[in-house]
Amino acid sequence: MKKYMVVFAVIALVASCMQEKEISSINPENWSKREITVPTKDSLVHGKSYLSIYSQIYSSSEHKTHNLTAMVSLRNTSEKDTIYLLKGAYFDTHGAALRSYFKHPIYLAPLETTEIIIDEMDVEGGTGSNFIFEWKTPVGCPEPLFEGVMNSTVGQQGLSFTTQSRRIQ
Repeated sequence: MKKYMVVFAVIALVASCMQEKEISSINPENWSKREITVPTKDSLVHGKSYLSIYSQIYSSSEHKTHNLTAMVSLRNTSEKDTIYLLKGAYFDTHGAALRSYFKHPIYLAPLETTEIIIDEMDVEGGTGSNFIFEWKTPVGCPEPLFEGVMNSTVGQQGLSFTTQSRRIQ
């Protein structure tokens, strides 16, 4: 009986290791339900923001890195206006484009937030990854806020820190 239990445990372990793990939250349903058409001729203010993200940080020396989970928070700071996000592009340390998170403009209702999660195992971005967000807001509306929350918990050690976007146009 012990022999069968050991064989079953080994098979279960191998099967769980073979499952493909999600490495980033590119959930098309999240973006497709938010799709909207923004008129080309409008009175909206156009802006672009840069957000630094860290998939990895150096630990002990430049030869050892520590992987992080990153939550990118996309926030509408207006209490009354809907805003529009036109682009959410992710770049690696060297500036190479890795992926775009939505193909069509999406909206965020007043005070609404949505997130992008970069899994701890997704180290493609490296130590200097970043996002570029393009957005449109009604005249007089506050700018959207993009924040990064990076964290990791390994054993009894916990690490977390945040970054905030800067408008670049």
